[in-house]
Amino acid sequence: MSPIIAEIIGTAILILFGGGVVANVVLNKTKGNGSGWIVITWGWAMGVFVAVFAMGQFSGAHINPAVTLGLAIAGLFEWGMVIPYMLAQTLGGFVGAVLVWLAYKDHFAVTEDEGIKLAVFSTGPEIRNYSSNFITEIIGTFILIYGVLYIADPGFLNADGEMLTAIIINGQEVGFGLGALSALPVALLVLGIGLALGGPTGYAINPARDLGPRIAHAVLPFSHKGSSDWSYSWVPVTAPLVGAALAAGLYILF
Repeated sequence: MSPIIAEIIGTAILILFGGGVVANVVLNKTKGNGSGWIVITWGWAMGVFVAVFAMGQFSGAHINPAVTLGLAIAGLFEWGMVIPYMLAQTLGGFVGAVLVWLAYKDHFAVTEDEGIKLAVFSTGPEIRNYSSNFITEIIGTFILIYGVLYIADPGFLNADGEMLTAIIINGQEVGFGLGALSALPVALLVLGIGLALGGPTGYAINPARDLGPRIAHAVLPFSHKGSSDWSYSWVPVTAPLVGAALAAGLYILF
Protein backbone atom coordinates (compact mmCIF):
# COMPACT_ATOMS: atom_id res chain seq x y z
CA MET A 1 0.00 0.00 0.00
CA SER A 2 1.31 3.45 -0.85
CA PRO A 3 1.95 5.87 2.03
CA ILE A 4 -0.57 8.38 0.63
CA ILE A 5 -3.36 5.81 0.48
CA ALA A 6 -2.40 4.65 3.97
CA GLU A 7 -2.70 8.21 5.30
CA ILE A 8 -6.15 8.55 3.75
CA ILE A 9 -7.30 5.25 5.26
CA GLY A 10 -5.63 5.87 8.61
CA THR A 11 -7.19 9.30 9.04
CA ALA A 12 -10.57 7.94 7.93
CA ILE A 13 -10.28 5.26 10.62
CA LEU A 14 -9.45 7.92 13.20
CA ILE A 15 -12.54 9.96 12.31
CA LEU A 16 -14.77 6.90 12.03
CA PHE A 17 -13.96 6.05 15.64
CA GLY A 18 -13.75 9.61 16.95
CA GLY A 19 -16.66 11.14 15.11
CA GLY A 20 -18.58 7.92 15.62
CA VAL A 21 -18.24 8.02 19.39
CA VAL A 22 -19.33 11.67 19.45
CA ALA A 23 -22.38 10.78 17.34
CA ASN A 24 -23.20 7.90 19.67
CA VAL A 25 -23.03 10.15 22.73
CA VAL A 26 -24.78 13.30 21.49
CA LEU A 27 -27.33 12.33 18.81
CA ASN A 28 -30.88 11.42 19.78
CA LYS A 29 -32.07 7.83 20.23
CA THR A 30 -28.64 6.18 20.09
CA LYS A 31 -27.62 3.38 22.44
CA GLY A 32 -24.87 5.58 23.89
CA ASN A 33 -26.79 8.84 24.20
CA GLY A 34 -25.64 10.87 27.18
CA SER A 35 -22.78 8.57 28.14
CA GLY A 36 -20.43 11.51 28.49
CA TRP A 37 -16.98 12.93 27.98
CA ILE A 38 -15.00 9.95 29.28
CA VAL A 39 -16.54 7.73 26.62
CA ILE A 40 -15.71 10.31 23.95
CA THR A 41 -12.05 10.54 24.96
CA TRP A 42 -11.70 6.77 24.95
CA GLY A 43 -13.32 6.55 21.52
CA TRP A 44 -10.81 8.99 20.06
CA ALA A 45 -7.93 7.16 21.75
CA MET A 46 -9.07 3.86 20.26
CA GLY A 47 -9.29 5.50 16.86
CA VAL A 48 -5.66 6.54 17.18
CA PHE A 49 -4.68 3.06 18.35
CA VAL A 50 -6.33 1.24 15.45
CA ALA A 51 -5.15 3.72 12.81
CA VAL A 52 -1.53 3.67 13.97
CA PHE A 53 -1.47 -0.09 14.48
CA ALA A 54 -2.95 -0.78 11.04
CA MET A 55 -1.31 1.91 8.90
CA GLY A 56 2.01 2.48 10.66
CA GLN A 57 3.76 -0.14 8.54
CA PHE A 58 2.81 1.65 5.33
CA SER A 59 3.06 5.39 6.01
CA GLY A 60 4.25 5.85 9.57
CA ALA A 61 0.63 6.69 10.46
CA HIS A 62 1.03 10.42 10.86
CA ILE A 63 -2.78 10.83 10.39
CA ASN A 64 -2.35 14.46 11.45
CA PRO A 65 -0.77 17.42 9.59
CA ALA A 66 0.69 18.62 12.89
CA VAL A 67 2.58 15.33 13.26
CA THR A 68 3.83 15.57 9.68
CA LEU A 69 5.01 19.16 10.20
CA GLY A 70 6.65 18.36 13.53
CA LEU A 71 8.56 15.40 12.08
CA ALA A 72 9.69 17.50 9.10
CA ILE A 73 10.96 20.35 11.28
CA ALA A 74 12.77 17.82 13.47
CA GLY A 75 14.50 16.37 10.43
CA LEU A 76 12.66 13.04 10.58
CA PHE A 77 10.57 13.52 7.42
CA GLU A 78 11.19 14.89 3.93
CA TRP A 79 9.74 18.36 3.32
CA GLY A 80 8.72 17.37 -0.20
CA MET A 81 6.18 14.92 1.21
CA VAL A 82 4.61 17.31 3.73
CA ILE A 83 1.90 18.77 1.47
CA PRO A 84 0.91 15.40 -0.08
CA TYR A 85 0.58 13.90 3.39
CA MET A 86 -1.48 16.83 4.65
CA LEU A 87 -3.83 16.67 1.68
CA ALA A 88 -4.24 12.91 2.13
CA GLN A 89 -5.01 13.37 5.82
CA THR A 90 -7.64 16.02 5.10
CA LEU A 91 -9.26 13.79 2.49
CA GLY A 92 -9.23 10.93 4.97
CA GLY A 93 -10.94 13.15 7.52
CA PHE A 94 -13.65 13.95 4.99
CA VAL A 95 -14.16 10.28 4.12
CA GLY A 96 -14.32 9.24 7.76
CA ALA A 97 -16.93 11.91 8.50
CA VAL A 98 -19.09 10.76 5.58
CA LEU A 99 -18.95 7.20 6.94
CA VAL A 100 -20.06 8.41 10.37
CA TRP A 101 -22.96 10.27 8.77
CA LEU A 102 -24.00 7.16 6.84
CA ALA A 103 -23.89 5.04 10.00
CA TYR A 104 -25.94 7.55 12.02
CA LYS A 105 -28.10 8.98 9.24
CA ASP A 106 -31.40 8.12 10.96
CA HIS A 107 -30.19 9.67 14.22
CA PHE A 108 -29.20 12.89 12.47
CA ALA A 109 -32.77 12.96 11.14
CA VAL A 110 -34.30 12.86 14.64
CA THR A 111 -31.88 15.37 16.16
CA GLU A 112 -32.94 18.97 15.61
CA ASP A 113 -30.18 20.81 17.49
CA GLU A 114 -27.84 22.27 14.86
CA GLY A 115 -24.94 22.65 17.28
CA ILE A 116 -25.09 19.02 18.35
CA LYS A 117 -24.98 17.90 14.73
CA LEU A 118 -21.97 20.10 14.02
CA ALA A 119 -20.19 18.68 17.08
CA VAL A 120 -20.16 15.26 15.43
CA PHE A 121 -18.04 16.71 12.63
CA SER A 122 -15.86 19.43 14.09
CA THR A 123 -14.69 21.08 17.28
CA GLY A 124 -16.03 24.21 18.90
CA PRO A 125 -15.22 26.09 22.10
CA GLU A 126 -17.41 26.07 25.17
CA ILE A 127 -16.47 29.74 25.68
CA ARG A 128 -15.69 31.52 22.41
CA ASN A 129 -12.57 33.56 23.04
CA TYR A 130 -10.34 33.19 20.02
CA SER A 131 -7.08 34.02 21.76
CA SER A 132 -7.77 31.62 24.64
CA ASN A 133 -9.03 28.93 22.27
CA PHE A 134 -5.91 29.35 20.12
CA ILE A 135 -3.60 29.00 23.12
CA THR A 136 -5.46 25.91 24.36
CA GLU A 137 -5.02 24.19 21.01
CA ILE A 138 -1.34 25.14 20.91
CA ILE A 139 -0.75 23.63 24.36
CA GLY A 140 -2.59 20.40 23.58
CA THR A 141 -0.83 19.92 20.26
CA PHE A 142 2.55 20.81 21.77
CA ILE A 143 2.17 17.95 24.25
CA LEU A 144 1.07 15.57 21.50
CA ILE A 145 3.89 16.37 19.09
CA TYR A 146 6.60 16.51 21.73
CA GLY A 147 5.59 13.03 22.85
CA VAL A 148 5.32 11.69 19.30
CA LEU A 149 8.77 13.01 18.40
CA TYR A 150 10.38 10.99 21.15
CA ILE A 151 8.31 7.92 20.35
CA ALA A 152 9.41 8.13 16.69
CA ASP A 153 13.02 9.17 17.37
CA PRO A 154 15.50 6.53 16.10
CA GLY A 155 17.67 7.27 19.13
CA PHE A 156 15.01 5.85 21.42
CA LEU A 157 14.49 2.56 19.62
CA ASN A 158 15.33 -0.90 20.81
CA ALA A 159 18.00 -2.91 19.01
CA ASP A 160 15.55 -4.16 16.41
CA GLY A 161 14.16 -0.73 15.57
CA GLU A 162 10.63 -1.88 16.30
CA MET A 163 9.14 1.39 17.54
CA LEU A 164 9.14 3.22 14.24
CA THR A 165 8.61 2.73 10.54
CA ALA A 166 10.99 3.94 7.86
CA ILE A 167 8.82 5.37 5.08
CA ILE A 168 9.87 4.27 1.60
CA ILE A 169 8.55 6.01 -1.52
CA ASN A 170 9.80 5.00 -4.97
CA GLY A 171 12.61 3.07 -3.37
CA GLN A 172 13.85 6.00 -1.30
CA GLU A 173 13.58 6.52 2.43
CA VAL A 174 11.80 9.83 3.03
CA GLY A 175 11.54 9.79 6.79
CA PHE A 176 10.17 8.07 9.82
CA GLY A 177 6.80 7.56 11.38
CA LEU A 178 5.04 5.48 13.98
CA GLY A 179 5.25 1.70 13.91
CA ALA A 180 2.71 -0.75 15.31
CA LEU A 181 4.34 -0.80 18.75
CA SER A 182 3.84 2.97 18.94
CA ALA A 183 0.06 2.58 18.78
CA LEU A 184 -0.53 2.13 22.51
CA PRO A 185 1.68 4.96 23.82
CA VAL A 186 0.33 7.43 21.26
CA ALA A 187 -3.27 6.40 21.99
CA LEU A 188 -2.70 6.87 25.72
CA LEU A 189 -1.10 10.24 25.04
CA VAL A 190 -4.18 11.37 23.10
CA LEU A 191 -6.43 10.00 25.84
CA GLY A 192 -4.56 12.01 28.46
CA ILE A 193 -4.74 15.19 26.39
CA GLY A 194 -8.47 14.75 25.95
CA LEU A 195 -9.06 14.20 29.65
CA ALA A 196 -6.80 17.03 30.80
CA LEU A 197 -7.07 19.66 28.07
CA GLY A 198 -10.14 18.80 26.01
CA GLY A 199 -12.68 20.80 28.01
CA PRO A 200 -12.26 24.29 26.56
CA THR A 201 -12.18 23.53 22.81
CA GLY A 202 -12.82 19.82 22.28
CA TYR A 203 -9.10 19.22 21.59
CA ALA A 204 -8.80 19.24 17.82
CA ILE A 205 -4.96 18.96 18.04
CA ASN A 206 -5.15 17.91 14.39
CA PRO A 207 -6.08 20.20 11.47
CA ALA A 208 -7.31 17.30 9.32
CA ARG A 209 -9.52 16.02 12.12
CA ASP A 210 -11.41 19.32 12.04
CA LEU A 211 -11.15 20.60 8.47
CA GLY A 212 -12.02 17.40 6.57
CA PRO A 213 -15.15 16.67 8.63
CA ARG A 214 -16.16 20.35 8.63
CA ILE A 215 -16.13 20.28 4.83
CA ALA A 216 -18.23 17.11 4.98
CA HIS A 217 -20.71 18.91 7.25
CA ALA A 218 -20.93 21.74 4.73
CA VAL A 219 -21.71 19.49 1.75
CA LEU A 220 -23.72 16.59 3.17
CA PRO A 221 -27.52 16.77 2.72
CA PHE A 222 -29.35 16.58 6.03
CA SER A 223 -32.04 18.68 7.68
CA HIS A 224 -31.53 21.23 10.46
CA LYS A 225 -27.86 21.43 9.52
CA GLY A 226 -27.12 25.04 10.28
CA SER A 227 -23.80 26.79 9.83
CA SER A 228 -20.49 24.94 9.57
CA ASP A 229 -19.01 27.73 11.75
CA TRP A 230 -16.21 28.69 9.38
CA SER A 231 -15.51 31.76 11.53
CA TYR A 232 -13.96 29.45 14.13
CA SER A 233 -12.36 26.94 11.77
CA TRP A 234 -9.05 28.80 11.53
CA VAL A 235 -8.31 28.02 15.20
CA PRO A 236 -8.25 24.19 14.99
CA VAL A 237 -6.45 24.38 11.64
CA THR A 238 -3.66 26.82 12.45
CA ALA A 239 -3.09 26.50 16.20
CA PRO A 240 -2.04 22.83 16.02
CA LEU A 241 0.56 23.72 13.39
CA VAL A 242 1.99 26.38 15.70
CA GLY A 243 2.03 23.89 18.57
CA ALA A 244 3.81 21.36 16.37
CA ALA A 245 6.45 23.88 15.34
CA LEU A 246 7.10 24.85 18.96
CA ALA A 247 7.36 21.21 20.04
CA ALA A 248 9.78 20.42 17.23
CA GLY A 249 11.84 23.49 18.10
CA LEU A 250 12.20 22.38 21.72
CA TYR A 251 13.02 18.85 20.57
CA ILE A 252 15.82 20.18 18.35
CA LEU A 253 17.24 22.41 21.08
CA PHE A 254 17.41 19.69 23.72
